[in-house]
Amino acid sequence: MKKHTLGIDIGSTTVKIAILDENDTLIFSDYERHFANIQETLADLLQKAEDQLGELTLCPVITGSGGLTLANHLEVPFVQEVIAVSTSLQKLAPKTDVAIELGGEDAKIIYFENGNVEQRMNGICAGGTGSFIDQMASLLQTDAPGLNEYAKHYKALYPIAARCGVFAKTDIQPLINDGATKEDLSASIFQAVVNQTISGLACGKPIRGHVAFLGGPLHFLSELKTAFIRTLKLDDEHIIAPDNSHLFAAIGSALNAKQDVTVSLTELKERMRTTIKLDFEVERMEPLFATEDDYQAFHDRQSAYRVKTGELSTYKGKCFLGIDAGSTTTKTALVSEDGTLLYSFYSSNNGNPLKTTISSIKEIYSLLPEDAEIAFSCSTGYGEALIKAALLLDEGEVETVSHYYAAAFFDPEVDCILDIGGQDMKCIKIRNQTVDSVQLNEACSSGCGSFIETFAKSLNYTVQDFAKAALFAKHPIDLGTRCTVFMNSKVKQAQKEGAEVSDISAGLAYSVIKNALYKVIKVSDASELGKHIVVQGGTFYNDAVLRSFEKIANCQAIRPDIAGIMGAFGAALIARERYQEGEKTSMLSIDQINSLQYTTSMANCRGCTNNCRLTINKFSGGRKYISGNRCERGLGKEKNKDHIPNLFDYKYKRLFSYEPLSADKATRGQVGIPRVLNMFENYPFWYTFFTELKYQVVLSPTSTRKIYELGIESIPSESECYPAKLAHGHVTWLIRNGVKFIFYPCIPYERNEFPDAVNHYNCPIVTSYAENIKNNVDELSDPSITFRNPFLAFTSEDILTNRLVEEFQDIPAAEVKAAAHKAWEELTAVHMDIQKKGEETLQYLKETGRRGIVLAGRPYHIDPEIHHGIPDMINSYGIAVFTEDSVAHLGHLERPIRVNDQWMYHSRLYSAANFVKTREDLDLIQLNSFGCGLDAVTTDEVYEILDGSDKIYTCLKIDEVNNLGAARIRIRSLIAAIRAKQAQNKKRNIKPASIEKISFTKQMRKEYTILCPQMSPFHFGIFEAAFKASGYNLEVLPNDNKHAVDVGLKYVNNDACYPSLMVVGQIMDALLSGKYDLNKTAVIMSQTGGGCRASNYIAFIRRALKKAGMEQIPVISLNLSGLESNPGFKLTLPLIKRIVYGAVFGDILMKCVYRMRPYELEKGIVNRKHKIWEQRVIAFVTGSSVSHGTFKKMCREMVHDFDTIPISDEKKPRVGIVGEILVKFLPAANNHLADLLEAEGAEPVVPDLIDFICYCFYNQNFKVEKLGFKKSKATIANLGLRAIDWLRKTANEALEQSRHFTPAADIRDLAKMAAPIVSAGNQTGEGWFLTGEMMELIHGGVPNIVCIQPFGCLPNHIVGKGVIKEVRREHPEANIVAIDYDPGASEVNQLNRIKLMLSTAQKNLHKDDKKDA
Repeated sequence: MKKHTLGIDIGSTTVKIAILDENDTLIFSDYERHFANIQETLADLLQKAEDQLGELTLCPVITGSGGLTLANHLEVPFVQEVIAVSTSLQKLAPKTDVAIELGGEDAKIIYFENGNVEQRMNGICAGGTGSFIDQMASLLQTDAPGLNEYAKHYKALYPIAARCGVFAKTDIQPLINDGATKEDLSASIFQAVVNQTISGLACGKPIRGHVAFLGGPLHFLSELKTAFIRTLKLDDEHIIAPDNSHLFAAIGSALNAKQDVTVSLTELKERMRTTIKLDFEVERMEPLFATEDDYQAFHDRQSAYRVKTGELSTYKGKCFLGIDAGSTTTKTALVSEDGTLLYSFYSSNNGNPLKTTISSIKEIYSLLPEDAEIAFSCSTGYGEALIKAALLLDEGEVETVSHYYAAAFFDPEVDCILDIGGQDMKCIKIRNQTVDSVQLNEACSSGCGSFIETFAKSLNYTVQDFAKAALFAKHPIDLGTRCTVFMNSKVKQAQKEGAEVSDISAGLAYSVIKNALYKVIKVSDASELGKHIVVQGGTFYNDAVLRSFEKIANCQAIRPDIAGIMGAFGAALIARERYQEGEKTSMLSIDQINSLQYTTSMANCRGCTNNCRLTINKFSGGRKYISGNRCERGLGKEKNKDHIPNLFDYKYKRLFSYEPLSADKATRGQVGIPRVLNMFENYPFWYTFFTELKYQVVLSPTSTRKIYELGIESIPSESECYPAKLAHGHVTWLIRNGVKFIFYPCIPYERNEFPDAVNHYNCPIVTSYAENIKNNVDELSDPSITFRNPFLAFTSEDILTNRLVEEFQDIPAAEVKAAAHKAWEELTAVHMDIQKKGEETLQYLKETGRRGIVLAGRPYHIDPEIHHGIPDMINSYGIAVFTEDSVAHLGHLERPIRVNDQWMYHSRLYSAANFVKTREDLDLIQLNSFGCGLDAVTTDEVYEILDGSDKIYTCLKIDEVNNLGAARIRIRSLIAAIRAKQAQNKKRNIKPASIEKISFTKQMRKEYTILCPQMSPFHFGIFEAAFKASGYNLEVLPNDNKHAVDVGLKYVNNDACYPSLMVVGQIMDALLSGKYDLNKTAVIMSQTGGGCRASNYIAFIRRALKKAGMEQIPVISLNLSGLESNPGFKLTLPLIKRIVYGAVFGDILMKCVYRMRPYELEKGIVNRKHKIWEQRVIAFVTGSSVSHGTFKKMCREMVHDFDTIPISDEKKPRVGIVGEILVKFLPAANNHLADLLEAEGAEPVVPDLIDFICYCFYNQNFKVEKLGFKKSKATIANLGLRAIDWLRKTANEALEQSRHFTPAADIRDLAKMAAPIVSAGNQTGEGWFLTGEMMELIHGGVPNIVCIQPFGCLPNHIVGKGVIKEVRREHPEANIVAIDYDPGASEVNQLNRIKLMLSTAQKNLHKDDKKDA
């Protein structure tokens, strides 16, 4: 008789159980939130089941993200969540093609294609999940079902970012403040979740066919489902919404039950009773206060910072009013003539700051005695303009300045103000009594207060009790610095390990500060913040947060007792300062305020294509105030009526205002060109070229949000930059408009504008983005459409012309040459015009005495959809706007600069900055697209150039969300600071931008230790010996661990990629450890000179050394391309020979160990053999004569020795590991992926290290053939390849003859396999080689692949994530999972995705077995 089955699903926020009878009918199910108390909740649910059904014997199965540890403890089988869900779908809704499942903090899309299950899961960001909806609901003072009720009656939708709950707040807050209705907001929030799910998860895989909606949020929120249906345009037939959709995982796990494991309900409950005691897996930190006395001392010190308060009811004289209308709260302060605080008010503004402010002013008037009057008033903060307009206040000031006034009142020497509010965080640096720089959290809010509040709520605590609990926690948990939602999974893990609430609260306090310091302010060393730090903002009322700040920053900070109302207090002090004797305030009187009536309505401005969403506030007496506009047109005035120069506008028109040929003149037909990326640099060339050849050029229109949405479903990588994402929409627009020939070239090399720069690359995305379009836009597979994306170099007119003749062979060469010549001339003319305009504008500044700002970015930042109207905003302050290339030709950069200056657009940035530093009437603001990896290099350099000459540096991050609030604060603070500086009238010191490079001399070689970061444990031990044998005292660092990454975060720009954090962290950790004599130590790092960030690791290391005050340490570049040379370090023939022999041995060892270890019968034998052979190899490479004969003999013996190890004959799935080189070979960087795969019953397959060197050599051929390089380059490289082939010959023969091993791949074969998918022109990072490796694995019978990359690795957007779709189309059996690694990536998440891939692999393996049988 078949037994009842029990499915338990332990999710991120809830526990669900389902009991099925012998016919698989659901007889009991229930679902409860577990508030991280998983065991008790489950015990309760089981008790309920027993009450209802009586004693039962069941076959249990556990699933879900929190289920693994529990399953082991209860000795119950565990099943992967996706498998559970797909089992229940196949049973209950077999027609499903795509399932969308939203959970508490995970979102998944599962695709079912003829038996192949593929899952997409949210990786690094948890925007758009259930907890995101809860967060948004609390913003509207309701809960999720409440949102659902509101959303039923919506009229309009607003664009809201769902990428990060915090930004969604920043989008919603102004809408609330501007009076948008809750109905519209609720519907917009749901729409945001839909957009996030589709664009973030589908990643280029369209959602078609029958769609099933699963998971709690979609089950309980009908309107959310409606929003999905509306967006995906589904009809009734294609919607699958089962009754128990939130229980699907639980039902599915019950269906997966094995009949041989049984347990009675009572017994299960018994097992639950014994608490699970686990060892600490989540790292722990030291307690905040060791003893009560420590706390008392801290408390006494902090309570000394009090503001002088006075009694308002007895005060006589003038008072000054300050109002700070913040994003979530409204604060007011009233001060007397000597700065005594007479009245203060702090309240949440419940979405209506004006109403809140008025009630506070009414209260002031009710307390105000006869002889006191409000003499002057000033507003500040988020709603400054609205309040000022409504109440006719005297002054309005940007919040940063108000905060400075207030802080200076407590400590006149303050040099840093740290303000952590509910969802925003500011760090204001003060230099010479002016605001020097302002940093705000633009990208992520993981260090804000609302985050602690949300957590306290989810654990059923009040914020106050939660904060108290933290003070004496014994083992605070280390939550790292990442997305708040993923902290939830860390917290869960800690709770499973028995962490107490106090440990969690203290851990959060630490993490808030770590995020604030390392992610937002990006200090490498907290003591850099300043000597006199004032902290403020409501979050610092939490003693635990303040204490963790003092501990981490190692300082004593001042927390005023009015930390929460500092903005208002500062505004009141400003009113006091600006008041002049005898002046009358313009503020409304109390009677006018009492009778003030106001209405709020919304409208769209029709002035231009931006269609700004205007909010119109009308006040009694016919006054009105309009917000939401980017320029003056929205206010019904003329735009820019003083005609202040805006070179963004000029350049945009100069580039794109060409008239195409009419259809009758265009004898060769149409050509479509997308208005994206490199076209903002080269469009004049292509327009002229094609028009001369009698084509009608069709240019896609100006970018808009609509165009972005056209291409949203083909974007393969959610973390790339917005300018790249727009490309999909533009190409789709051309296709939909019937253009049959689309031309979008790949340009690895731009024109060589700065001959003394290191190189003139384009960034990896700009170079190869057309490849992504080719592989991901489905509509291009239509045979009638031709999409051409040749690789061309703009290095010089000749090189380009020759390639074009080759490319357009159907057109007579003479015609192509003539057209190309004309086009080149037009391109030059455009550049000259822009430079001329720049010089004219400088002249204009001189004549009018106005100031200018160079808004420096990339060429494509002139796209209005990308810059969101920032130039117009700067114009509205009466300041002229320049582009970087309008002044770059005037600045002459002193070289060598610290960074490897190899990208042409960026050389312009440096040059423009260098020009700005010499002028008193110019300043520079850098535009930086969110997710732009190269800016990790450039922002630091531009800052250094400006800051070295006492100029203020400002950087604005921009992305698809037009959140101009932050930009406005930065720009206004900059203007205020410039004004203050002018008033001080100090002389600036102008310093050169160059650095002194310390070179490694022959003398040093004798006595210095050279430190080398670890990259591949199989090889580097051997390399270390090889260098030592050649007379270099080289030491490979053993500290490749998580701690090294933490050190790296302190010394490298946090936008830099994971490998650079790892490398710099290892080096700095070693240097700081005190083991080495810093005056006798050098550092070595390889440098390829390719177009990705890796060539700048040397610059990262030098900057870190400077930061740590170790500039005397030489950095040696190990390269074959002649980038930098050092007299004391030469690659001699004997050394190269030793290294290459070592590399071949390393590759063989790696291959043998990974192939044999999973199957060994005697545990540990493979590792022992590895150790023995490693010693023999080291002895060989350090021997006095390295003979080729011995090498051949050793190769054969080594292979034979491993080949004869006794192994079991079980079949395991083989899994290939490909990806970025460091993450691929360094276990510490990929969380020990190979060991994990072995532990999970698979066999890892890692391609050879030497292949990467072959790839570098092989690439020279393409450069010579297609990009105009000298022939000799290829000749040398091919000799190198032949040498490697000759060396590997013996090893390959031995492997060929063995029973278990396969020989190494040939790079030429890889290139052939990759060619149909990506061009050999993709040479940044791993380039086409990564795709080639995937193809080789698939052909070699390893269809399961983990493609690993650092989060935000630029080349991998294209050759990693970007090709997966195309690879699968050619090889449906391919089972590929792409995993991002970075310091804060959630391991639970990575594990789940790897396990899903493995379960598919196991399934396929069994299928094959059945076929064989």
